[in-house]
Amino acid sequence: MPPIRRNALGRGLDSLISMDDVPARGSSAINDIDVTLISPNPDQPRTTFDEEALDELASSIRELGIIQPLSLRKTGPDAYQIIAGERRYRAAIKAGLSSVPAYIRTANDSELTEMALIENIQREDLNAIEIALTFRKLIDQYQLTQERLSERIGKKRATIANFLRLLKLPAEVQLGLRDKRVDMGHARALLSIEKPSLQLKLYNEILRHGLSVRKVEELAKAYRQAGEETDGNDVAKAASPRANDYDILKKHLSASFQRPVQFTCNAQGKGKITFPFKNEDELEQLIAIFDTIKHSEG
Repeated sequence: MPPIRRNALGRGLDSLISMDDVPARGSSAINDIDVTLISPNPDQPRTTFDEEALDELASSIRELGIIQPLSLRKTGPDAYQIIAGERRYRAAIKAGLSSVPAYIRTANDSELTEMALIENIQREDLNAIEIALTFRKLIDQYQLTQERLSERIGKKRATIANFLRLLKLPAEVQLGLRDKRVDMGHARALLSIEKPSLQLKLYNEILRHGLSVRKVEELAKAYRQAGEETDGNDVAKAASPRANDYDILKKHLSASFQRPVQFTCNAQGKGKITFPFKNEDELEQLIAIFDTIKHSEG
């Protein structure tokens, strides 16, 4: 069993469970438990399980068995509840196993949720929204402050606060974060904008153009500087990955033709370049420039 990474999780799992219990109360010995006696944890932080990944794990279990035992707590004479290892439990059933290796631990309801959270974080199995929802549940259900929760799970209070802020985003953005269509960097940038309608518009532009976190931060800053009075209709133009290149080209053409050249381009790359003139003299100047370019290329 791999060592617990204390540097990342503070006190770690063994601060939340009894590691020195005797077999009747909780044991460090591995037990073989019938799968029909095991039930999942209803407060499991992880809410989605990739079926294809489960099939792959089931195939591995058929060949090699379960390498890392589950952690269970006893809830009755012949009943156990999963503390950690629901994914292995599900894959074991798919693999046709009748029993699984497990450690039997002692834990109350709040410790059960905390341990499941930490185990999933250690294995990087949770998405940001699942972590945020679990933090919120622990705080609300057990009347914890962010500071107290920080002490319990070994995470910085600022980290907990940042995750909880994600729950203020529009539902569509939360789903995108859950499904990893955007990441935490994008979400933090969106949170710097107060209006949900603008958050949603910018989120859609992230998906449409594949915007980097830095680009989203720039756009969010522009909104804040404008007092968020814009309705977001200019987002597509500003969000275009080549917007900066177009601006440079526009300035170059304006300098070359000594007049404010107008340049427009949509997200599909279709647009036009316009050379305005006020009178016939300016028109003749433009024609002369075009002739010069034509002769130089010839």
